[in-house]
Amino acid sequence: MKQIHWYPGHMAKTKREIIEKVKLIDVVLEILDARIPFSSQNPVIRTMIGNTPKIILFNKADLTDPQELEKWVAHFRKQGVPSLKVNAITGQGLDKLLPLMKELLKDKIAKELSRGRTERPLRAMILGIPNVGKSTLINKLANKRKLVVGDRPGVTKQTQYIRVGKDFELLDTPGILWPKFEDEEIAKKLALTGAIKDNILPKDDVVIFGFRFLDKYYKGRLEERYDITVDIDNVAQIFDDIGIRRGCLLPGKQIDYDRVIDLFLHEFRHLKFGKMILDRIKELV
Repeated sequence: MKQIHWYPGHMAKTKREIIEKVKLIDVVLEILDARIPFSSQNPVIRTMIGNTPKIILFNKADLTDPQELEKWVAHFRKQGVPSLKVNAITGQGLDKLLPLMKELLKDKIAKELSRGRTERPLRAMILGIPNVGKSTLINKLANKRKLVVGDRPGVTKQTQYIRVGKDFELLDTPGILWPKFEDEEIAKKLALTGAIKDNILPKDDVVIFGFRFLDKYYKGRLEERYDITVDIDNVAQIFDDIGIRRGCLLPGKQIDYDRVIDLFLHEFRHLKFGKMILDRIKELV
């Protein structure tokens, strides 16, 4: 696979800031897309945060295959990393965050109090790749729109501190993604779920990956959605059949493949094929 470079200048600066500011916080909250809990991890985060305690937040947990997600919860638990299933938009699961932080940090809190220090807000840093819901999460916790939020990857641009009630403070940082994709499958999963911009990979390759994934792991969903017969060895016919069924046609009744591609990506990202997980734990860990 051709190496794909995607490393905006502000992200290099953010990496330096994180290494410095991690010394000032109590716990790292790493947000993962619950549909791609392996692919949405940033391999650099572990080296940047050192031994700082960490909690995994599986965002968009309501969009995923619950049985498969539970396997990832168990995987992180074995590594000594607690996790929560959340939805940054609805607030689902967020009521458990502060109690979990206090439990994780109870020894540190007790030590500070024993030294005569007054109780203070817990300080947390939020980390994650672009478009996993960091700013939306902070807005929900703070009950205010204090950050700019958008659907396009990389919308959060500056490091910001936000006070969440009297109990803890959050440090939001821009998303950071590794400067090149070494794994073609990870890159396509990120593209398929909208974690990276659509112009980074050929969109037709991403859609073909989506066809094959659905055929392998969620057999029948592609057929049911478009009322077509699927021969996964003939992807060109799948494009044609979807185009005909959905009226994605050019003058002269030629298939408008760009419309077919955009249609599939939109429907995949908006749960039209049902709940699913793209990262299968038995194949990745």
